Amino acid sequence: MSSVAASLADPAADAAVRTVVHKFGGTSVADAERYRHVAQLLLARQEQVQVTVVSAMKGVTDALIELARLAGAGDANWEERWHELRARHRAAAAALLGEHSGATVEWLDARFARLHDVLAALAVIGELPQEVLDRVQGLGEVFSAHLLGHHLQALGEDCDVLDAREVLVVNHGELGVDVDWKSSAAKLELWRQSHPARRLVVTGFVARDRKGHITTLGRNGSDFSGAIFAALFDADELHIWTDVDGVLSADPRVVPEAVQLDALSYDEACELAYFGAKVVHPQTMSPAIERGLPIIIRNTFQPDHPGTRITGESSSAGPIKGLTLSPDLAVLNVEGTGLIGVPGTAERVFSALRNAHVSVVMISQGSSEHSICCVVKQGEAELAREALVQAFSHELAAGQVQRVQLTTGVSVLAAVGDGMAGQPGVAARLFEALGRAHVNILAIAQGSSERNISVAIDARDATKALRAAHAGFWLSPQTFSVGVIGPGNVGAALLDQLNTAQPQLLAKAKLDLRLRAVTSRTRMLLDQRGLHGEWKQAFEASRSPADLDLFTEHLLSARLPHTLIVDCSGSPEVAERYAGWLAAGIHVVTPNKQAGAGPLVRYHAIRAAAEDSGARFRYEATVGAGLPVITTLRDLVDTGDEVTAIAGIFSGTLAWLFNKYDGSVPFSELVTQARGMGYTEPDPRDDLSGIDVARKLVILAREAGHDLSLEDVAVESLVPASLQQASVEDFMAALPEVDATFAQRLNDARSRGCVLRYVAQFKPGQAPSVGLVELPADHAFANLRLTDNVVQFTTGRYCNNPLVVQGPGAGPEVTAAGVFADVLRVAAGEGARL
Repeated sequence: MSSVAASLADPAADAAVRTVVHKFGGTSVADAERYRHVAQLLLARQEQVQVTVVSAMKGVTDALIELARLAGAGDANWEERWHELRARHRAAAAALLGEHSGATVEWLDARFARLHDVLAALAVIGELPQEVLDRVQGLGEVFSAHLLGHHLQALGEDCDVLDAREVLVVNHGELGVDVDWKSSAAKLELWRQSHPARRLVVTGFVARDRKGHITTLGRNGSDFSGAIFAALFDADELHIWTDVDGVLSADPRVVPEAVQLDALSYDEACELAYFGAKVVHPQTMSPAIERGLPIIIRNTFQPDHPGTRITGESSSAGPIKGLTLSPDLAVLNVEGTGLIGVPGTAERVFSALRNAHVSVVMISQGSSEHSICCVVKQGEAELAREALVQAFSHELAAGQVQRVQLTTGVSVLAAVGDGMAGQPGVAARLFEALGRAHVNILAIAQGSSERNISVAIDARDATKALRAAHAGFWLSPQTFSVGVIGPGNVGAALLDQLNTAQPQLLAKAKLDLRLRAVTSRTRMLLDQRGLHGEWKQAFEASRSPADLDLFTEHLLSARLPHTLIVDCSGSPEVAERYAGWLAAGIHVVTPNKQAGAGPLVRYHAIRAAAEDSGARFRYEATVGAGLPVITTLRDLVDTGDEVTAIAGIFSGTLAWLFNKYDGSVPFSELVTQARGMGYTEPDPRDDLSGIDVARKLVILAREAGHDLSLEDVAVESLVPASLQQASVEDFMAALPEVDATFAQRLNDARSRGCVLRYVAQFKPGQAPSVGLVELPADHAFANLRLTDNVVQFTTGRYCNNPLVVQGPGAGPEVTAAGVFADVLRVAAGEGARL
């Protein structure tokens, strides 16, 4: 016995199971090796009666249909294709049966010879009757059943092959295939009298109609055959073997994080199948539902996996079991004031579509009765529109119906689960997830069973919508497509922090911050799946030139639920793009002060774009690095408090200089020390000019609701005018020229019991300022730690004792942490469980 067989042999588990029907799809029997694997899988099981229904080898049914069409069209290529198909089956027989293959190859040759005669006749008559197509396209199952059956017989098993055309009688009606259960059961009982073997291999897909003509059960017919024979044999279970571990919560090609479902109810499975999920066709479940027969979806390639069990029982594991997408649809909308309160309008709509042989996928009608909306297949959309225009031609001419509107390029997203019945908020959760992903909903439908909520959406948003809804119901992580601009000191620290935190965020918060792009001024690295581990090496090895248009396009191309750009560049050119990104639904997080303190026109455009789109714009780290300065101010304003004054020390460099400056060391020497310790920018004038402090004051004033511009702030620069244009080294060499001036200011302050501090100040109605001021020795700003930032908010509530936020306000690690905190705030706003 093989390892597969050994892993499945569990007599105790099988002892209570009398009869099991197994159905194997084309991928499970694609070649000789797969037939061998299936045989071992079956032999490992100990059912009292084992019935196996097989499909044609993978691709054979399509090949047979193509053969018939080529022959019917008079295309001489059919003969070459016939040779190829025969050779494939002969090779499979030889590889599978070895020295026992002679009789099977002869049997195959005889059937292929008859097929050749039929095809040759089609080539002569120049057409393809449906009855002949039915006869030809079902041969793949016949060949497949004999290959597996002969192999089991060669292994010494008591096995018979049942050609379903000998017993199965069906009729084709408007609602599909109708089984003649009485006739079929009688024929099967008669057949079993001469074929009592414990193991049976049955051809799927094929049958005969009541006139004895060969027919098929449709393209899902093999699964249907499995259910039919499970009913005819009064089986205990039906196992449908495929190439996945069972039913998944979504299409894994669209949502890689889709989870496998342990159990489904018949109703859930039917709803998922109807809307395109790769489960099992609803028609297949009909015999099982009627008899309460369990259906188990199993993986041929992992037979030890328990799969998904479909029964009449409902599981209460969450409101939503799965989500599916139906593509290639269109929305038809009949709209008019003449429809309101008129009986029979809906009947006229659907009667017209029925007469035009158009299938309706989804229906939606508002309570006002002003419009009736339905979703149809896109291939039938024009036909459907014409049918409705004809049906309402009189009303259209009279103006009672204003329009019959057709919207193409539509997909339907369906959320399915028994658990949503009677549970408030499920629809809200779905709509919230789609809204956050900026997906517009064209139409909505929900049945009274509350088992399905379906929404029609633009097909271009389909992937994003499915991923967003999947994450919204906690079926998968909340996923962000993340791009970082400016991997310098702060950006590099952020990327390292992100890389370290990713596993924990994914495991505990179900948050997937997928880093897909990094760019500097000159170089760019794009990654489809997301960068992990050592990003620096990959970035430095990249030869792609920086291109922010391509950078943006790449982030959006993954169609993940959310896109986030983190700008650590400090560039005004990058800040100029914020409004466009936000308008496109891209979240922006930044420590770049060029947006918050830049031109008012740009600032208002950014805020308006964020408000209109719902995308988040977060910039906590622009003031105070990792300190909660902006968050605190926003909380004050949002709760109705009135800010009457803002004051603060916003530069860690200047804080350190004036905390240390006591006259014992010249001011210029302290600047040299600070530069050597990395406290200043490479050019210390960037700190000493006070412009950066002024930008921070502007950001806070704007956050408090005031349209302040940088030009409105009186800034005292500590750089002499004569040294502003010099080189950095010349500036540092000439800096001792200011020592006497600073010494005098220090002495004057001390004489009045004060200290010197570089302070930003704003009061509504007064000129804002940034500069060196004297403060009492007991002032809150006079006793800071060396590089601390501090901000003091005086408000209506905090009037006598201002609210103070103080702490380290500089350094790459601290600033990066502030940026990261903003990233997590955005994620929390998008529904991540933080």
